[in-house]
Amino acid sequence: MGEPSREFDVVVYGATGFVGKLTAQYLSQVAGPARIGLAGRSEQRLRAIRDELGPGARDWPIVVADAARPATLEAMAARTRVVITTVGPYTRYGMPLVAACAAAGTDYVDLTGEAMFVRESIDTYHKQAADNRARIVHACGFDSIPSDMTVYALYRTAQEDGTGELLDTHFVVRGFSGGLSGGTIASMTEVLRTASNDPDARRQLFDPHTLSVDRPAEPELGPEPDLTWRRGADIAPELAGIWTAGFAMAPYNTRIVRRSNGLLGWAYGRGFRYAEHMSVGGSAAAPALSGLVTGMGKATVALGGRFFRYLPPALVERVLPKPGTGPNRQRRENGYYCIETYTTTSGGARYRAVMAQRGDPGYQATSVMLAESALTLALDRDALPDRYGVLTPAAAMGDALQARLTAAGVTLEVSRLP
Repeated sequence: MGEPSREFDVVVYGATGFVGKLTAQYLSQVAGPARIGLAGRSEQRLRAIRDELGPGARDWPIVVADAARPATLEAMAARTRVVITTVGPYTRYGMPLVAACAAAGTDYVDLTGEAMFVRESIDTYHKQAADNRARIVHACGFDSIPSDMTVYALYRTAQEDGTGELLDTHFVVRGFSGGLSGGTIASMTEVLRTASNDPDARRQLFDPHTLSVDRPAEPELGPEPDLTWRRGADIAPELAGIWTAGFAMAPYNTRIVRRSNGLLGWAYGRGFRYAEHMSVGGSAAAPALSGLVTGMGKATVALGGRFFRYLPPALVERVLPKPGTGPNRQRRENGYYCIETYTTTSGGARYRAVMAQRGDPGYQATSVMLAESALTLALDRDALPDRYGVLTPAAAMGDALQARLTAAGVTLEVSRLP
């Protein structure tokens, strides 16, 4: 299991933050003999966190590392097989660690929802990471594992059944209890702030193939809007009676899924079209609510950059939830999500993938997905595809991650529909 030159299997960088601590707590319960380290800026705070984690973490070493001191990140990356990082916003703090892992041949997982950060990571470090056999895997939490892995599961089932390539594919949030984490909101804010000052960033914000492996090679499929509202029956007969609005994280998740298709050699299909929605129910007010929610989302994206141009960053940060904060234990444990992703194949078959998990999506559930992603990279290396560079969860881990998530209590099932 271990490489003689690596002291750790997994290091949790940002372990004193809210999601970092939850991730470390989960690892202390499930990691078994895996060699875990806790990393961050403050040795004293890391020791205090370790003491709270219980006997499973009692002997975990402490690693002092700071994004403001790249040499400390390089030293940390050289000691471990995988780094988990929850230190965001990633546009501000993330790139030095990507650089360190790409150079050291160290696998990396994060929670970023910042498309421009991922694009810069690809442009700057994909080749070096691939040459050094490192897997840099962004988007390993609620953004964007349910999106990425339900589509991957649909693809694998259609492939096994011989029913052709995926065509129109729709992700629908059917149930959701919880909130977006302070870190996710900070990431979204960072994206809009960056777009307000950078014309190229604004262009990327509206390009459905921002994260493409080869932009000129992408199929021309006409408009691919990120935020749409429609009747459920227009998506699938099984959704008759409800209305849907555009899902808030669609502008990021859709690009991760499209990148997976490209990384897999467009295995989902050259005619693969993907969109994300959320159910707003079937009441008499549902059509109006659907349009209102979607319109507000479009306005936020379209005007957000300009809006942030005129607001002092300190004021924005004072109003919005702060990274490193989150709900109490009862609220985290009472949360849940349920996703249904529908597709039709070129052979005329219809499928539905269902992914569901207990725990607040932005916190509890995300910490499980992040930790299991890291354990997949660290411990299941023989089951991983021979693919390196800046990747997505599906492209980097595929079947191995699906097996780990299922074993961890996450529902991920595909059924063929009549």
